[in-house]
Amino acid sequence: MAGSRYRTHRAVAATRITPEKWDAARDAVRDVVDRFGSLVECADPRAMATDDWTVMDTAAHVAAIAWLNTSAVVSDDTPLPMPGIREHIAAATVDNIHTGLNSALFHVYPERDPGEVVARLRSSIDEILRLTATADPTRTIGWLGESRIPVAGLVAHLTNELLLHGRDIARAVDVPWSIPHAYAAQFFELFLIEIARNGVGHILDDVRRAHQGRIAVEFRSAYTSPVTMVLDTGEVWIEEPSRDNDVRVYFKPAALSLVLFHRVPRARAAMTGSLRIWGRRPWLLGPFLRKVRLP
Repeated sequence: MAGSRYRTHRAVAATRITPEKWDAARDAVRDVVDRFGSLVECADPRAMATDDWTVMDTAAHVAAIAWLNTSAVVSDDTPLPMPGIREHIAAATVDNIHTGLNSALFHVYPERDPGEVVARLRSSIDEILRLTATADPTRTIGWLGESRIPVAGLVAHLTNELLLHGRDIARAVDVPWSIPHAYAAQFFELFLIEIARNGVGHILDDVRRAHQGRIAVEFRSAYTSPVTMVLDTGEVWIEEPSRDNDVRVYFKPAALSLVLFHRVPRARAAMTGSLRIWGRRPWLLGPFLRKVRLP
């Protein structure tokens, strides 16, 4: 979202973070890390979870992120537990994260023993929860591409990493894996909406010409408060819903997360009723999602 780091004061919607949602986010990450850890310990470590990553590559990726977050929740200048990573965090964009930050993490965290990786993951999440036990969940911290997210958003993002990569691993070894809508809703409200409220930095920068003009997309689900995300000539901010929204999207949170992270095609989610799109200019969802995108 080129330029939006200079205009974050235009985010006029209220935060979606409440004490109840903060408590729920903490409970969710506890629950999912237990499921994820048990899954990894029982899975074939050499099975391919994605086209490029084995089960243990995938688990180590999540463990490394959790370990980094133990520093992030303290302060922006707390030394990171892995050397040479801060520069990759600052330079990260949606388009370069796999060849940049993710590749660097593989080099500085080469552990692939299931027991060691799961132990690192569990201890890191325990440390995050301990460090944030009395924290203000709306306090913002530096994140990828010089963006800003609240503490609650960091926890919700970590839960989402566990859920998505847990699904990858479960599919590789043919065992069940569920993504509760309530947990996916936390990622949407506490992370996606809040990063747009607080400043996306240059994480969505690219070389494509920005769509000219305003696109306002209203999101509604049974698990979230209605909210509108606005894209205007490369800038993004959050508003409360209004009558002049161009696109309206009803979504089931787990399905939206799978679509945004390219696990499920948008058309399939629409055919099952997990995504419903209407409004006065619904065709503008296409250029909106070409800019407002995830890796």
